[in-house]
Amino acid sequence: MFSKFTSILQHAVEALAPSLPLQEDFVYHWKAITHYYIETSDDKAPVTDTNIPSHLEQMLEILSQEELERESGETGPCMEYLLHHKILETLYTLGKADCPPGMKQQVLTFYTKLLAHIRQPLLPHINVHRPVQKLIRLCGDVLAAPTENEEIQFLCIVCAKLKQDPYLVNFFLEVGCCPQAVLPLWRGHPSVLPDFVLGFCIRLSIVQDGRIVVKACEGLMLLVSLPEPAAAKCLTENTELCELLTDRLVTLYNALPPSMDPLDIETVESINWGLDVYNGKEDAAMFAGKRPLISFLSWLDYCDQLIKEAQKSAASVMAKAVRERFFVGVMEPQLMQTSEMGILTSTALLNRIIRQVTSEALLQEMVRFLLGDESEAETPSTIAQNPVRHRLIEHCDHLSDEISIMTLRLFEQLIQKPNQHILHSLVLRNLEERNYLENKPPEEREPIENGQPHDAVDLEEDPLFGDDLSPDSRLPSSDWLSPSPSHSPDHSKSEGKTEVHKIVNSFLCLVPDEAKSSYFVEGSGYDTYLRDAHRQFRDYCGICLRWDWRGSPKAFEKCNLELPFFEGHFLKVLFDRMGRILDQPYDVNLQVTAVLSKLSLLPHPHLHEYLLDPYVNLAPGCRSLFSVVVRVVGDLMLRIQRIPDFTPKLLLVRKRLLGLEPEGITIDHVTLLEGVIVLEEFCKELAAIAFVKYHATASTSP
Repeated sequence: MFSKFTSILQHAVEALAPSLPLQEDFVYHWKAITHYYIETSDDKAPVTDTNIPSHLEQMLEILSQEELERESGETGPCMEYLLHHKILETLYTLGKADCPPGMKQQVLTFYTKLLAHIRQPLLPHINVHRPVQKLIRLCGDVLAAPTENEEIQFLCIVCAKLKQDPYLVNFFLEVGCCPQAVLPLWRGHPSVLPDFVLGFCIRLSIVQDGRIVVKACEGLMLLVSLPEPAAAKCLTENTELCELLTDRLVTLYNALPPSMDPLDIETVESINWGLDVYNGKEDAAMFAGKRPLISFLSWLDYCDQLIKEAQKSAASVMAKAVRERFFVGVMEPQLMQTSEMGILTSTALLNRIIRQVTSEALLQEMVRFLLGDESEAETPSTIAQNPVRHRLIEHCDHLSDEISIMTLRLFEQLIQKPNQHILHSLVLRNLEERNYLENKPPEEREPIENGQPHDAVDLEEDPLFGDDLSPDSRLPSSDWLSPSPSHSPDHSKSEGKTEVHKIVNSFLCLVPDEAKSSYFVEGSGYDTYLRDAHRQFRDYCGICLRWDWRGSPKAFEKCNLELPFFEGHFLKVLFDRMGRILDQPYDVNLQVTAVLSKLSLLPHPHLHEYLLDPYVNLAPGCRSLFSVVVRVVGDLMLRIQRIPDFTPKLLLVRKRLLGLEPEGITIDHVTLLEGVIVLEEFCKELAAIAFVKYHATASTSP
């Protein structure tokens, strides 16, 4: 109480006294602090019971006022006095001794405000950056200290200054002595940067105060984003930053329950790393493991954003550490296990991880883990070359429908990521030589049916297929698809519009009329797929623009057609699944066709030819998507004859799937009937994709 009264009295006297020049006033306040240590005999009284905080605050105000009164960049006498008399060195010594108690907190606050409020660059001065380095090393020497908030504020302002002027990092890469406190993180490089990492990572690991954790994360993000290669090398090679980040990721993953509902994993709300404020008591959609799941996803988001913001070489090293220590060390054994519940949970978590990763470096390393680095065409004997890739693709055709569906969803998510190697590894490398085409002279080939099927829809009279599509619905120009799709290497090209109508009708008429049920339900026509196809194709074109994909099919004479064709493990499993569409559960069929339609949307000439050209001349023993569907339809025609009242049953099943009819009496052959409905819808979707891809090219071609 007495000290507060003294402080108030002192301020009153200063206010009434004639104003001194700034330098004299500054020296007065500094000498008042030094006199305290000379005159006082009670060094146990807290600093808040003295006038030291007030004097320090006055010194900061004087320095700020002096800078305002001078031209930009000019150093005033008060600042000169601070630098010449090594005031920061003295304050560091007092703070280190914490005498009187609480002095360390005052010193940290003074440093923080000085660096934040003074606009002229201070860190290049030797009498600033040396005491700053020493104070950095002082941060974190006591865990859960009462000064942790001030420490993190100080470290963050130094990081902000380094981010603002990256060249300043060189002052923190000097040779110096390394204190014992940082030896566990320091690998022989005499730099102060490991002390930064130490201070931040300690708080990331043990502090319970969410605000301090967020500040620590922000500071670390500033630090790794420094563009100086020396700083990046120091952070990644001479500290345990990568280990600390990945160890926490592993710890949080291992804290998850061994089995979780895939739907819960898929639908849990997205959590940004700075907003992990989950309250289980207020959550109406609570489920077992939600809190640890949110914590894991939040930390994954932070690692992803940290790698995204980091200097390029630092980002690469951190991403590789995540692959080796988390994906290979933790995820791989989970995916390779034999427990169906374990496989399902780990696959659902991996699917969520794929969905969440956005940084280029981390995505690249994740793809390497999932698919390997191989770029040569597959053969039946090499499909097991990468164990994780092989196991995941095999899981697309697992005995457990749940595992099959979840793994197919994973691949659907994966092929939409902006990474060229994904599609090259899964499909494109096997189509590069176009050796799925028949290698015979034209006169020896079997004739192709010309003209449209007798019951084809006349698209010329359909307003939906008119040429008056609005300009904003057209897609960017691309030359990968010729206006007239080539039926064979030397197929004569007639008018493109007629050709695309043939292709569209080939898909629309695949399913015979007696097996169609969409005619009887309003709003289920072919046109319903066009808008989605337009949007998805436009999105894919945006992703693929920066890839070095060829603009037109590889010249037939340059293809090595003598090589035996193998569609690759991924397409083989998808085609096998598609061939069993009449005997598989409805949800499995939906997911298989979803993946195939995504592949069909890709703007690559070989993939378009292989998946969407019904007239392509296939080499003996080869199959395409169209040929697989043709075989399914042939099987369907035989089986329809054995099902009484087939059409009414089919229509009833469709209405039940749409929710237009309540569940009632049990219908026999329901799996087949649902398969027929999916088959019809899939053919309509492929027709829409073929038309959209044609029109996108035709509308922008000269």
